Amino acid sequence: MLKILSQHFSKNKSLYLAILVGSLAWSLVMVKSGIGYDFGLGFWGPNGHDGIWHIALAKSFSRTLTLDNPVFAGEVLKNYHLGFDLLMATIHKLTSIPINTLYFQILPVIFSILIGWLVYVFMNLWKRSRREIFWTLVFVYFGSGFGFVITLLRDGIVSGESMFWSQQAMSTLVNPPFALSLIFILAGLVFLLKYKKSQNLRNLIISSLLFGLLIQVKVYAGILVLGGLFVSGIYLYIKSKKTYILQTFFYSLLISLLVFLPFNRLSGGVLVWQPFWFLETMMSYSDRLGWERFYSAMTTYKMGKIWLKSVPTYGVAFVIFLVGNMGARIIGFYYLLKVICKKIKLDEFLVFLISIMIAAVIIPMFFVQSGTPWNTIQFFYYFLFIFCFFAGISTSQIIKKVKPVMKITTTLLVLLLAFYGVVATLVHYLPSTPPSKISSDEYEALEFLSEQPGGVVLTYPFDKYKSRQAAAYAPRPMYLYESTSYVSAYSDKEVFLEDEVNANILGYDWQDRREEVLEFISNLDEQKGRDFLENNKIRYLYLVRSISPLPGEELKLGTKQLGLEKIYGNLVVSVYRVE
Repeated sequence: MLKILSQHFSKNKSLYLAILVGSLAWSLVMVKSGIGYDFGLGFWGPNGHDGIWHIALAKSFSRTLTLDNPVFAGEVLKNYHLGFDLLMATIHKLTSIPINTLYFQILPVIFSILIGWLVYVFMNLWKRSRREIFWTLVFVYFGSGFGFVITLLRDGIVSGESMFWSQQAMSTLVNPPFALSLIFILAGLVFLLKYKKSQNLRNLIISSLLFGLLIQVKVYAGILVLGGLFVSGIYLYIKSKKTYILQTFFYSLLISLLVFLPFNRLSGGVLVWQPFWFLETMMSYSDRLGWERFYSAMTTYKMGKIWLKSVPTYGVAFVIFLVGNMGARIIGFYYLLKVICKKIKLDEFLVFLISIMIAAVIIPMFFVQSGTPWNTIQFFYYFLFIFCFFAGISTSQIIKKVKPVMKITTTLLVLLLAFYGVVATLVHYLPSTPPSKISSDEYEALEFLSEQPGGVVLTYPFDKYKSRQAAAYAPRPMYLYESTSYVSAYSDKEVFLEDEVNANILGYDWQDRREEVLEFISNLDEQKGRDFLENNKIRYLYLVRSISPLPGEELKLGTKQLGLEKIYGNLVVSVYRVE
């Protein structure tokens, strides 16, 4: 047995090395966050908002065993895919590993290794070429856009990962539901391929279950995969009268409806028709490409209905969007051209992948998400991921055909672009000082609050004006960084109103609730203040003291007038209990 394993590793050591190096690189964007430093807990990149949201959700699920929204007390979670957070809560209940540690230090490593291994297994079943698998793994882990080229020429720095809107491979783990959805997609494809080869019904059932549950892991992935299964299933039936992919589609659709509809009955109208929003904002936003003259021209032609100029202008913008995001992966068009020219045999799995890619481009080009329009760019993430397979196959085939000098040149060029793409992302995660923190004093206060009996916590609403004033702080205290879920996440309590960003995405009427809180803060009527606390079942108040030169969080009425008892205080935080 050991001899067989040794031979297998020897034959595939380059593939395992690619998985190991890629997983280590991916994990760098996560593992530094959420652990203690001299200043408290540090958070790099989106971990300061998105990561804390997932921690709050998972802790709520494991604490209450309900689907209550932990940052909008009294409301049930809606319009949200629960899969990743339920998985994390379940692992926590089974192992007692802290959710914070699971999120930042353990699951990222597991997910990155699983994705690489499943890419290897799928490609080995589908193509059986170690060279093609190796280059596919390189693109999966290190694929990047050309944003760094613009920042290097314009500003003399290597950055600009999302200059053309889409995140790149190195940021996969900062969106763990996306990473988990890739695992479900790859595993579903592996079992579907195994069914094709063995006709074992168990494989078809597992594949259908994985594809069906996908919609509760990442709804964008669920939509794309169901569409891909339907198109490839029709293709296979017309071609050979085989129905196994159509069967998979119908089973997956049934499962998807069963797990999606009960939690998303009010999700209609989430997508809004707004053609080319990403192209226009890519050109106009200063934190994207920011080509103002081009933006002015394209919108002028559009508003003036000068179609002879408008159509080619938007066409150029689309090419810039596509090529800018794809980077070196554009080499994958070599393989697609061979498919179009019928030099490569079309099969149902290739149709499945191409169908997903087409939909993943079309949907964000014409639709945005209500409230947070940029969220639909996540459809495009799946285009980039799938194109890594074509890029890997193309690179392998080109290197195999060209002369030795060109082999070295092609290899070095791909690796060089990958290196700069990695740097463009890691510049945001490797600095010793993070953008945001939970100070040691705040963390102690939150730990104290977590040990208190259950109850709703009232916090000050996020103040954008104070946040701008504190922009020079490094790291910035979390309450001055963004509207996040940090009090709920680290106090293990429901909060009356927190994380307005996600409240907006999920469609809650958070503006009215914010006004209620602001009115309570400025209220001078003792009875009215007490009624607010009682009617909303507020048990605790969490107030941050002043940080010079910024004023602290205070109430107009005295704490005794409102029936509040101070149960904790330090230099930064005061915690009150409603008597």
